[in-house]
Amino acid sequence: MQKSNKSIAGYHLLMILSSVDGEFAPEEGMLVQQYLADEFPFKMDLDNELDVIALLKPEEWKSHFEFHAQCFLDDSTEEERLSFVQFAKTLIKADNKVTDEEHTFYILLKNIWKIN
Repeated sequence: MQKSNKSIAGYHLLMILSSVDGEFAPEEGMLVQQYLADEFPFKMDLDNELDVIALLKPEEWKSHFEFHAQCFLDDSTEEERLSFVQFAKTLIKADNKVTDEEHTFYILLKNIWKIN
């Protein structure tokens, strides 16, 4: 897999976090759109990225997530990671329920980034 920049990696992380529970809630979609607007103030074609994510099998999500968490880690400051983790927490709570899968991936992200 080719290394992603921080913004693309963040998109992959959020899309997986919002999908691991088997449902992509409209509230989650709005937050992903907010992230895109903040990270890509210019028009960005993410169709290829979305295709990659959509073609993942559930058993591939964890390794894909770990890879992009590392890409984000490599290109970010501690402050950016702390901010992203808070945003990710908001995302998984957006539909007013946090599933075990969402919690597992959220904790995985914090562990990879060594955030307590």
